[in-house]
Amino acid sequence: MAQFGKPSLRHRVLPWFAGFDGPLAFAVFVLACAGMLIMYSSGYDHGTRFQDHGRNMLIAATIMFVVAQVPPQRLMALAVPLYVFGVTLLIAVAVFGITKKGAKRWLNVGVVIQPSEVLKIAMPLMLAWWFQKREGHLRPLDFVVAGVLLMVPVGLIMKQPDLGTSLLVLIAGLSVLYFAGMSWALIVPPVLIGVIGVALLVVFEPSLCADGNRWPVLHDYQQQRICTLLDPSRDPLGKGFHIIQGMIAIGSGGVFGMGFMKGTQTHLEFIPERTTDFIFAAYSEEFGLIGTLFLIVAFVFLILRGLAIALEAPSLFSRLLAGSVTMIFFAYAFVNMGMVSGILPVVGVPLPFISYGGTAMVTLGLAVGILMAISNAKRLVQS
Repeated sequence: MAQFGKPSLRHRVLPWFAGFDGPLAFAVFVLACAGMLIMYSSGYDHGTRFQDHGRNMLIAATIMFVVAQVPPQRLMALAVPLYVFGVTLLIAVAVFGITKKGAKRWLNVGVVIQPSEVLKIAMPLMLAWWFQKREGHLRPLDFVVAGVLLMVPVGLIMKQPDLGTSLLVLIAGLSVLYFAGMSWALIVPPVLIGVIGVALLVVFEPSLCADGNRWPVLHDYQQQRICTLLDPSRDPLGKGFHIIQGMIAIGSGGVFGMGFMKGTQTHLEFIPERTTDFIFAAYSEEFGLIGTLFLIVAFVFLILRGLAIALEAPSLFSRLLAGSVTMIFFAYAFVNMGMVSGILPVVGVPLPFISYGGTAMVTLGLAVGILMAISNAKRLVQS
């Protein structure tokens, strides 16, 4: 009579990792290693930043692992509740929020949280759910409703004000609209006209950036960031200091960099926010053009793998969600590198898996877990 022994620990644990997307996991691992390396260099004398960064990565990895086991159908069931919950928290922030440095972005619920981070995932979930329900009979009105669903949280986040997060939520939502069938002709031209219009006005009317002038719609700090981007030297020791020092650090790295732990701009503390928003400047200074290209290639590989998962996804909901989540990674990386390099305004967007930040790291882990779950669902359908 055959006897069956108890399965070994390896055989019991292995199925949990069977659904992991290897190329995606590899890209995230490479970026995480780069993040730990530069965080040690730029944050070793910055309290417990390095240890806290490692802890945040472990938390994000745990969330990624758990979410990767969740079928997309269950994620779809969370779309409406999570969106409503996120918008409710944003309204609570507007009424009861904590104000720091002139911005009301946080809520104390026993622990201090930043509810706008929830919308980075809740927004694409909600819009993907909306278009999935209307698959096969989409009408122009459906895109109008989706636009309203998008602009409600974006407007609440901008009012805090938090330009960086509102930009990421907007890009995530517009990505869903585009992947659902909306033409670029309806998305890109208004954005380009606004950007070019502001640039031309500031160039040909320098008085617009004079102290005391107020622009309609924009907050004072947003107005100053645009003016500083176009001419950082107008206030080199004040509002232009971040951009100038970031560009100096990137340039001083040269081709091969100054070496690990040898960045002068970093360790002499000329780079503001060297462990958070401007950590890319510290990385470029120490690892140079070669290291920067390596980092860019890793991000490009991550984004291409995410888009490949979206193309192969088994349902419209999965395709829209995977595509928009991937575009979040693109927006994070592009905006952060752009602002540190002086080609975009400083908007406070972290570099994925590199910058310090607990809430942002958890959001990134959740996003990777969603891509893993969709990739696993495709594999199960094919088998």
